[in-house]
Amino acid sequence: MRFVYLVLFTCFSNFLVAQEAFTFFDQVINPGTKKEVIIPINDGRDSTYIPVTVLHGARKGPVLGVTAGVHGYEYPPILAAQKIASKVDVAQLKGTIILVQLANVAGFLGRSPFVNPIDGKNLNRSFPGKKDGTITEKIAHAITKHVISKSDFFVDMHAGDSPEDLMPYNAWYSSEAFPEASRKGKEMALSMGYDYAVIFQIPEERISKPSIYCSQEAFHRKIPTIDIECGRLGIPGTEETDKIVSSIFRLLSHLNMTSKTIANEPKAPVIIEKRASIKSNHSGIFYSSYKSGDRVKNKEVLGYITDFFGNKLEDIVAPESGILLYKIGTPPINKGETLFSIGIIED
Repeated sequence: MRFVYLVLFTCFSNFLVAQEAFTFFDQVINPGTKKEVIIPINDGRDSTYIPVTVLHGARKGPVLGVTAGVHGYEYPPILAAQKIASKVDVAQLKGTIILVQLANVAGFLGRSPFVNPIDGKNLNRSFPGKKDGTITEKIAHAITKHVISKSDFFVDMHAGDSPEDLMPYNAWYSSEAFPEASRKGKEMALSMGYDYAVIFQIPEERISKPSIYCSQEAFHRKIPTIDIECGRLGIPGTEETDKIVSSIFRLLSHLNMTSKTIANEPKAPVIIEKRASIKSNHSGIFYSSYKSGDRVKNKEVLGYITDFFGNKLEDIVAPESGILLYKIGTPPINKGETLFSIGIIED
């Protein structure tokens, strides 16, 4: 009789954790399998596509949406996405990962910073997108419909584009409008092993307006959401790529989608609640010996701008003390562009 009870208990337990098939873009993915899917995008004149890998675990669990290549010149996340797709063991995975391998294919193939060369629009300024819009707006709509809307948790992976010197950090969205999503987002961010974590504070009144950004669209839907920034100057760095891969696997472990394979727990990151940006008052040539990750003091001179004859137009002065999250890493500068972003850290 004890044996019978054991068999019944085992069968019942397996029933509770058994996974059902997952449908994505009209394709059925069986439990414990991986499917590579192409989402075609066409506006009647131009066309492109979105390559997506769906990793459907053998056991029940949450759906994690992950996007790479929203900006096609940000290489470490794109390379990391390929490693993630190959390293995840779907037989051991609990839940499902919808992994956008490369959101902006035309930007990647065209080596185009920031924008999609087909229509000149920035995909990360186009969310939630438009069903009948331009190519970029259609890409945003497709990601919103097929990836974000299906996700229980969401991560958008970025790096420094071709002129952007950027230090590694992650960020979570927080708003009094969505306390539960904010709390879970914070827990996600702290689990991922970055030395610095930024809070993206979203006022309640902002929630009712168009999201604009890929990750913010997820948060507007009450989905706990993380941004990753890891990589600089459009360089396909191995260290940055591996850092992203490691952070995603730490997150999978935190979400109980995989077993813990990383022995050491991440140390608590420095949390940055506020940032200060410095914008240029002139167009010209930008000079600075500082780099991302440097600590700076309030009123410290960080660089200067000249005209094309070499005449100094302005000194660039830090408005706050903190750490340089970002700086323009190339000489050309246009009036109104951001020169530095400082994560404010109290002395």
